[in-house]
Amino acid sequence: MALVEVRVPDIGDFKDVAVIELLVGPGDAIKPEQSLVTVESDKASMEIPSSAAGVVKELKVRLGDKVNQGSLIAVLEGAVPAAVAAPPSAQPTPASAPSSTAI
Repeated sequence: MALVEVRVPDIGDFKDVAVIELLVGPGDAIKPEQSLVTVESDKASMEIPSSAAGVVKELKVRLGDKVNQGSLIAVLEGAVPAAVAAPPSAQPTPASAPSSTAI
């Protein structure tokens, strides 16, 4: 599986915002746009979403860490696209006709 790095996106004109909450941990399966951490500046708090789906392999931040745009938050093991499992077709099996033997 491919490893995917999740970084802080452009969050506006904020620098050195504190991580105040970890919303996921190693081993958690996440979806795209699922919130990973909450950060807080002197003006607002905001959740930082994941840019990809996968399983959290490693969190790169801890409570109290300061992050900026581009800071590495987590490493994900990229999810393999779920194969669309088609249910077995419900086509009836033709009944075998009794074989007639000509005498």
